[in-house]
Amino acid sequence: MSAQITLTRKRELALLATLAAIQFTHIVDFMIMMPLAPQLMRLWGIGPQAFGLLLSAYTFAAAASGLCAVLVVDRYDRRQALLFVYAGFAVATALCGIAPGYEALLGARVLAGAFGGVAGALILAIVADVIPYDRRARANALVASAFSLAAIAGVPAGLWLAALSSWRTPFLAVAAIAVVVGVAAWWLIPPIASHVAHGRSQNALARLRSVVTVRNHWRAFAFIVSLMLAGFTVIPFLAAYSVANVGLTEAELPVMYMAGGLATLVTAQVIGHLADRYGKKRVFAVIAIASIVPILWVTHFPRASLVAFLPVSVVFMVLVTGRFGPAMALVSGSAEPRVRGSFMSLNAAIQQAGAGVAAFVSGSMVGKVASGELTGYGNVGWLATAFTLVAIALAFRIHVVDARDAATPA
Repeated sequence: MSAQITLTRKRELALLATLAAIQFTHIVDFMIMMPLAPQLMRLWGIGPQAFGLLLSAYTFAAAASGLCAVLVVDRYDRRQALLFVYAGFAVATALCGIAPGYEALLGARVLAGAFGGVAGALILAIVADVIPYDRRARANALVASAFSLAAIAGVPAGLWLAALSSWRTPFLAVAAIAVVVGVAAWWLIPPIASHVAHGRSQNALARLRSVVTVRNHWRAFAFIVSLMLAGFTVIPFLAAYSVANVGLTEAELPVMYMAGGLATLVTAQVIGHLADRYGKKRVFAVIAIASIVPILWVTHFPRASLVAFLPVSVVFMVLVTGRFGPAMALVSGSAEPRVRGSFMSLNAAIQQAGAGVAAFVSGSMVGKVASGELTGYGNVGWLATAFTLVAIALAFRIHVVDARDAATPA
């Protein structure tokens, strides 16, 4: 039985806006760590490997919680499940803000990742349950605009708060905003529970088998891991490389993120529209191939001014993030509605694990010399390029199996 419900366009837009707001706080909580890299590495005297662990611990925790969610998520109303994990995320983010040292922050990041990863999976499952496949890339792009808004407003505001007070303040601010958004979500997200009867008709292992025994699902999983390795090897050290090697000041980082966010806010919607019109696979391939140039450019950029580096960083953000709209629409269409919650939870777990591996690998490849400059970032760019090509090949092996959408080109 399909888990899809029917909403008016007005209610649909309100739902997507609410999900985007939840995603916004989740993404700001995650993204703010990266531009804080120079400050935290200097404050605690840690190197790239220790900082990379702060990032990968979050994603590995999200992966572990996603695996646990596979066993139970389709037994509950999506609304109730999302509100529960989002409340846990708000508490965990507040704990990040009051962590007394590196080890305590690492533990708080694990807790935040555990709740945040499941929240992200539930958001994607709700979009897939409510929005038909032929409009899903645009819907995913709207929710994904949270990434752009995080770069435009969230990260710069967080850095401003960190400069005004301390690195703790951005996390406390995100936790406070999450409380407000959670109350709004309680009012605006409708019950989504038509999948529950099927979910409770099977035991946990049967639900897991219904997901892991489908070859098409594994093609989607391999695709998303490749996509993580094609982007998240480069992204974690972009801010640190921009300061240490390109020569930007920490005060210029908000400008870089704001410019990239403004650009992606527009281009993500355009890419989503093109993907719905011309096919998710085709548009993904074009954007992914185009992204190779800025990936290699940004990881090999010499010492320069912000004026010279800014266009390159903007194109990088536009094309690397632009791949996700068609990619996630394609992934969500690879699972039948009756198992979509479990599938998306497992997909989110694998996605987060892929991001964690990517952060760990890039942290292992990047070094730091006595002058403070980072080494090995260019090799990270070549690795990301290789996995971009792998992701393109895998995209064309995924089949859209949603019965409602079978006639729609992928």
